[in-house]
Amino acid sequence: MNYKEAYEKLEKYGQLHVLDYYERLTVPEKEALLEQIDTTDFKVLKYCKNNTTNQKGEISPLTAMQLAQIDEKRESYTAIGLEEIKKGKVAAVLLAGGMGTRLGSDSPKGMFDIGITRPVYIFQRIIENLLDVVKAARTWIHLFIMTSDKNHEVTMEFFEEKEYFGYNKDFVTFFRQEMVPASDYEGKAYMEEIGRISTSPNGNGGWFTSMNKWGLVDIVKKDGIEWLNVFAVDNVLQRIADPCFVGAVIANGCVSGAKVVKKKTPDERVGTLCLEDGKPSIVEYYELTEAMKEEKDERGEPAYNFGVILNYLFRERDLEAIEESKLPLHVVEKKIPYIDKEGNTVLPDKPNGYKYETLVLDMIHQVDNCLSYEVERNKEFAPIKNAMGVDSVDTARELCKENGIIL
Repeated sequence: MNYKEAYEKLEKYGQLHVLDYYERLTVPEKEALLEQIDTTDFKVLKYCKNNTTNQKGEISPLTAMQLAQIDEKRESYTAIGLEEIKKGKVAAVLLAGGMGTRLGSDSPKGMFDIGITRPVYIFQRIIENLLDVVKAARTWIHLFIMTSDKNHEVTMEFFEEKEYFGYNKDFVTFFRQEMVPASDYEGKAYMEEIGRISTSPNGNGGWFTSMNKWGLVDIVKKDGIEWLNVFAVDNVLQRIADPCFVGAVIANGCVSGAKVVKKKTPDERVGTLCLEDGKPSIVEYYELTEAMKEEKDERGEPAYNFGVILNYLFRERDLEAIEESKLPLHVVEKKIPYIDKEGNTVLPDKPNGYKYETLVLDMIHQVDNCLSYEVERNKEFAPIKNAMGVDSVDTARELCKENGIIL
């Protein structure tokens, strides 16, 4: 993109201020800014005053397939899943664009070391869990790893340095998550440097569009992959491309599945799989009314009793339809560092604008059905979100030790 083309694009979206410092830039800085303008989607900024998230429809409980039901058919479900994996029809997508800031680290979150007597990295735990399935199926599973602008190179270098923790590198593909501009309350994009627009990842719901932008959907189709298991980086116990999970979704005629755990309390801070206007959906913990928290199912147990753990299985062809229909956009108020008219960096002490994102939970509501599949909490749910307290490094370590993992 040349200067004239950049100017015309910015003029179209009312963002000409992006070029205010252009003449102060070096030639390489000018080229970098023009490239960023070329690849940045400014259309989202028109939503600066309106959260486009649809209002919730009529919410009702969605029955989960519980552990006892799964155990009754575990052998047959696992056989179905293994067969699909052996045929190369299942791949995994790791969402790893985040940094370990809340853990006190400046590195990508997946590089955080939870070891006690030896190094044990979050990425390592994920690969070790996936290798369990590789060994059972006797075939490699394609792993797509979504990074971000902030951690793409260092993540790839880390995997190279650690020799992919024993995984076949030919079956690992990295791709960057799409970025969207952050803006003030009037929809004007902030500048984080005189030659760089302030951007943020487009939310965990943008993983498939980002794959498509990188040309990876073509690889998926070429390789005959039909199912994508998408999961977050922070759960060090989760099972990935789990044959029983895959088999249960297929055997029950579903086009998607979500792993869930029994909630500790009705108001635990996790989303709950439910039905919304008769279609699968997720209601956030803060959206649950007191009546919903007290509602019981036919067993006398809480009706909204199972929380999602961000481990989903989607049929690939349904994802293409979701992408075409466009997910609702969430407009989130944030504190956004920026430069003022003199080019000085400002670090706000209160929210000063918006970031824009889509969420993977909204993808669930776009499909026809979803199997709510219970997993044993202490065996598959050890999220690391905080340095201390609930869902922290310490709680994850305890759960790892409980499952015989040497740290």
